[in-house]
Amino acid sequence: MSAVAPTAPTASVPSPPDQSGSSLTVAAQMFGADFLKLRRKRGIMIWALVLAVAPILIFFLVSAIQHASNPGKYGPAGGVKNFSDGLRVVTLFFGPLAAILIGVEAGTGDASAGVFRDLVVTGRSRLALFASRVPAALAVCWIVIIAAYVLLLAGSLVFASNLPTPGGALILNSLGFALLGTGVLCVIAVGLASLTTSKPAAIIVMIAWQVVASPLLAGISSLGSSRRAILSQAIAHFSPVHVGEGGHGASVTMGEGTALLVVVVWVAVFLALGAWRTRTMDT
Repeated sequence: MSAVAPTAPTASVPSPPDQSGSSLTVAAQMFGADFLKLRRKRGIMIWALVLAVAPILIFFLVSAIQHASNPGKYGPAGGVKNFSDGLRVVTLFFGPLAAILIGVEAGTGDASAGVFRDLVVTGRSRLALFASRVPAALAVCWIVIIAAYVLLLAGSLVFASNLPTPGGALILNSLGFALLGTGVLCVIAVGLASLTTSKPAAIIVMIAWQVVASPLLAGISSLGSSRRAILSQAIAHFSPVHVGEGGHGASVTMGEGTALLVVVVWVAVFLALGAWRTRTMDT
């Protein structure tokens, strides 16, 4: 009877590490680091809050004083009409300026601080370094805009007196419009600032285009349907309140699909340019 050879113990093969879990952890850490860097920029945060919140405070303060001094001539400071006027202030004028400041700071922060090379030599992907700036800038931007919007809504309700107040649908749609309009400009500012790596240049170009060039081009009727390519016109299409004709308002009629396509193209182009510059930039 032949002896049966003992069976060698089978070595257990370790399971590969969860790459998706580690990638998400690294992405979350990079987002947190970029968010913290932006939040600690006191000058940027103070000016962003001043630009977004101060005009609303002044708007209600002046309206309340006028109403108190002459109720027959000036109506209450709140209500739907004043809510609509304040929403235009937040989404079309001062809110975009705050979004541009935050986006430009996110796009140029590492280069201007001289730490971009240190981040690259750690082995982190340059594209990942760029990609983490975008949600961090959006998060900071939307915190500022939401603060201004809450103040606007509170003033519209508190000072409404006997005037009709904004309904639930208008409140939600207006918040979405405020986040969309400022968020798009913030993301484009990140891409442009990463492309130029110059904070003054990016701020000047963004503000000049948004405040000066866009309203002028939108008001030239001879340009016809080509004005649909202007970003401010596409964003104004989504406004739940009337934003006026010409300038920052809606100067050209377009479908929802066209407006969405224009916004997506603007965002995609500047994100691609910013990512390309970050990937090829010398350290």
